[in-house]
Amino acid sequence: MALDGCGQLCKCILILFNILFALVGFAMLGLGLWLRLSSQTRGFFNVDLNTQPFVIGVSVLIVLGAVILLVAVFGDYGACNENRTALGVFSCLLAILAGVEIGAGVLAYVRSDKVGQQLAEFYMTVYAQYVDKQDPSLTLGTFHSIRLHCCGLIGALDLLVRKTCPDTSFLETLRLPACPTVIVNLFESKAPLVMGLFLGTAAMLIMALVCCSILMKQIKMSHLSFRIMFVLQYISMYC
Repeated sequence: MALDGCGQLCKCILILFNILFALVGFAMLGLGLWLRLSSQTRGFFNVDLNTQPFVIGVSVLIVLGAVILLVAVFGDYGACNENRTALGVFSCLLAILAGVEIGAGVLAYVRSDKVGQQLAEFYMTVYAQYVDKQDPSLTLGTFHSIRLHCCGLIGALDLLVRKTCPDTSFLETLRLPACPTVIVNLFESKAPLVMGLFLGTAAMLIMALVCCSILMKQIKMSHLSFRIMFVLQYISMYC
């Protein structure tokens, strides 16, 4: 069906958006499955109060990745084939995701201290398992190296986990802080940024939702115009 310039633009935007959205969903699903099945993190799925936030987080990551892939499939199919039914399902799912993003952003900001404390407790569980020779060294090394730049429970003097600490100069090593404190402070200081990321993502979803609504309206008008033209041609043939 013929669409005007605005309809064609919205169609192109939705196709591109859903391709990127599918890549994000695939990455989230892949990361979640890797965390769930990896030998380095599989042990954290045993029943343990200190690892429950990690288990819940990985489960949410897997489910959310699968949902995003499903949404992207409906969106791309509806946009490419100008199918109003698929676009309607896409709109509903997208609205739900936008609401979840807004709620998650506000919740992360309000409970940033609680989230930081839970991650600090999770770190201490990983630390204990490393010391007990269950050796989740990859996870512990990730805590120590990526952005946190910390070491153990007491800082650079923690000889039990020195091998997993960042490789730094001697003087910088002496200044490495304890990880639980760094984790709590990080989440408290970055809470506005985290909320901004969630709300920014929600804004992008809402923009895609607006484009979808415009495209559905254009498709409806195009179908209506086609029916009117068909009726007029039929009348002209037999009158």
